[in-house]
Amino acid sequence: MYKISKQFAFSASHRLDMLGADHPCARMHGHNYVITVHLRSENLDKFGFVKDYKALSPVRDYINGNFDHRHLNDILPNHPTSENIARFLYEKFKPEIPELYAIEVSETPQTSCIYEP
Repeated sequence: MYKISKQFAFSASHRLDMLGADHPCARMHGHNYVITVHLRSENLDKFGFVKDYKALSPVRDYINGNFDHRHLNDILPNHPTSENIARFLYEKFKPEIPELYAIEVSETPQTSCIYEP
């Protein structure tokens, strides 16, 4: 099995209102997010790739156009946790990137989550 990954970054704000007023994440705050797109394949294409990294530019363009410098509560249909962001992006891109098997979201250098169905 071959596995590759590519990272994309964006900055955005959010609030996790469901946590209650005494929780610091209930207040509006921001993160410098790093999204890692994980792909895998048992076979390589005729060029020797799982997927040409350039073919992932739609992910970059979507993130830059819809998430970067935005308030995620206005974008996502549910609580904008790292877990929900990861699942949202996975479900958005899996149909057009069949090699996609996981999305990783990091809010800080010390934290990350991975959505892998």
